[in-house]
Amino acid sequence: MAKKLFAEFVGTFVLVLGGCGSAVLAATFPDTGIGWLGVSIAFGLTVLTMAYAVGHISGGHFNPAVSLGLWAGKRFSAAELLPYIVTQIVGAILAAGVLYLVANGQPGFNLQDSGFAANGYGEHSPGGYSLLSGLIAEIVLTFVFLFIIMGATDKRAPQGFAPLAIGLGLTLVHLVGIPVTNLSVNPARSTGPALFVGGWALAQLWLFWVAPILGALLAGWAYRFLAED
Repeated sequence: MAKKLFAEFVGTFVLVLGGCGSAVLAATFPDTGIGWLGVSIAFGLTVLTMAYAVGHISGGHFNPAVSLGLWAGKRFSAAELLPYIVTQIVGAILAAGVLYLVANGQPGFNLQDSGFAANGYGEHSPGGYSLLSGLIAEIVLTFVFLFIIMGATDKRAPQGFAPLAIGLGLTLVHLVGIPVTNLSVNPARSTGPALFVGGWALAQLWLFWVAPILGALLAGWAYRFLAED
């Protein structure tokens, strides 16, 4: 279990550092910013690479919603849920801390003005989308992401390609969801930056726990219905 948890810590740390780091440090850099497309690819690459690196040790969840979705699909033990989720949150918070230290080294950096890749709706949505839009997007896109995970890791699926499908799936849902909420589909990823931004980010954090978990549970149950004899 200790090795599994360390693998989850490293994977979640890299996911937040790479995904949120690309948004904070590189997305809007003058003249050479990578934009939302680059951030979407960065999130996909973090999961793809970490799934290949440590997925064979811990399963490569890096996300409380994924752990709960896999549990709903009878792919994960309930006894391991709490240790996994706590470890994922710790990894996300530490990654956000490292990102803050790096970003703070730029003259003129302002945590509140930058948004620090925190997830939000209403006036804190990149595209000004409402609470209802954010709720629907997070539930549906998490459902899609978990459904991809369930199918790609099915023992009947082609072996060795699951991390590629999962990474591309995360890229896909980010391409759709970043304008709506900065896209979470991952409560740990949302918690790390929100703790540093405080204020509005913490007040809106509930959505980025409730919606991804609901979408993940629905996907786990749906794939189980589809796949079981």
